[in-house]
Amino acid sequence: MVELKLGRIGMNMEEATIKVWHKGPGDPFKQGEPLYDIETEKVATEIPAPFDGKLVEIVANVEDIVEVGGVVCRVEPAAP
Repeated sequence: MVELKLGRIGMNMEEATIKVWHKGPGDPFKQGEPLYDIETEKVATEIPAPFDGKLVEIVANVEDIVEVGGVVCRVEPAAP
């Protein structure tokens, strides 16, 4: 299992609000597919999956504020 963490989108970004989950626990996803959307002070951004896999657990719910580096979800990478 892999923990996906909130990455820094802009130089001054310290935190973001989770706005939408495009996948739910148990849902498979492909690399590049949108997993969730975030909103910062300046912009709303769609966050794509970094690899193929399955969403196991959502840690940060809609409207939660997450600091950069904070865990957003746990995923199971697809078998090679």
